[in-house]
Amino acid sequence: MRKLGLAIKAALLQVHSIAGLVLALLLSLIALTGAIMSFEDEIVDHLNAGIMQVVPRTPPPLLPDELVSRLKAVPDAGEVAAITLSSDPAAAVHIRFARDEQGTRPSSLYVDPYDGTVLGVPRGEDFFATVRRLHRWLLVPGDGRGWGRQITGVAALGLIAMLISGLVLRWPRRPSSVKMWLKPNLGLSGRGLHRSLHAVIGTWVLPVYLVMSLTGLWYSFDWYKDGVVWLLSRPHVAAAKRPPHPSGRAEPTQRVGFDRAWSTLRREQSAGFARAQLMLPAGPGTVMRIRSWPKDSTLESARDEFRIDAATGQLISAERYADKTLGEKTIAGVFDIHRGAILGWPGRLGFMISAALMPLFAITGVLLYLSRRKLRLSRQRAAFGDNAADGAGERQVASLGNTKS
Repeated sequence: MRKLGLAIKAALLQVHSIAGLVLALLLSLIALTGAIMSFEDEIVDHLNAGIMQVVPRTPPPLLPDELVSRLKAVPDAGEVAAITLSSDPAAAVHIRFARDEQGTRPSSLYVDPYDGTVLGVPRGEDFFATVRRLHRWLLVPGDGRGWGRQITGVAALGLIAMLISGLVLRWPRRPSSVKMWLKPNLGLSGRGLHRSLHAVIGTWVLPVYLVMSLTGLWYSFDWYKDGVVWLLSRPHVAAAKRPPHPSGRAEPTQRVGFDRAWSTLRREQSAGFARAQLMLPAGPGTVMRIRSWPKDSTLESARDEFRIDAATGQLISAERYADKTLGEKTIAGVFDIHRGAILGWPGRLGFMISAALMPLFAITGVLLYLSRRKLRLSRQRAAFGDNAADGAGERQVASLGNTKS
């Protein structure tokens, strides 16, 4: 039984080492870009405080379509794709644009809601957009439709394998010893110190890395996403989230605006909302997707979602956050869980620090592998030397015997 356990641990060590060596650089890149984005909202808001606020005036704000029409005079503004409006009379309107024929998206703009004056391009937005594409898709062409999405998913699966194998490998003979689990031995040096840091700090961050990996798979594999939706949501909700099959004949493209959908949203959200994002259909059709955040919302996931026909103003569907089950709220909150925001700013800080520590495991893991390899080679040389000495001794004895005879 003991031999079987040693064989299993030896196999797990090989899995852990190979996966770590192959994925060390990739996981460090993904983790560091994730750490950079941990407080993106706060950083961008601070950098753009001067263009995100306006002085409230007596006249009512312009309707969304009028704001969009006034942007036609702005050079290289592009085609409007989404507009974010706020119930705060001192908040500027945020307008995002669709991708052009080359696949690039023009920088968004903040606009004065009372007269349509362009207040400026938000600083830091392009930087974080690049970091986000690097984090999710490794800057592989095609973004979410390219191979980068699957590569990051494979990296997440590899990290899960390393977490499980690492936990088994370091399971102590006395598992109840808290000191052995959580206290690194900083008095060591060389290989001993590297192993202590790798194992103990790895134990600290293991739950965080496991949550990051399991939620990160949501963005990489459709089969994983469909399975989570099937498992956690009610049957009719899961069926509604399945993408419709193409009909074979495309609907004619119809130009639609924001005003009718905006009017319907305000009627549906009579209790009030902090902000709402209206997104025009990306392809043929007139159904607009709208997200609305309540005034007491502290999470990105705590939002209501509507689908409204922009041509007629008819409400097609409404998903209210308060009506969701616990499982459906978990699905809606995958992004907040992934970055630790579900635990407030301390959770985001903890997840950021954990992500920033990933290079430590890459470095110590490589050092441990090299030290094991060096130790194995020295043992092989020692064994070879012993065998050679034994052979020489046997030959000397044999020669003495021949001499006597």
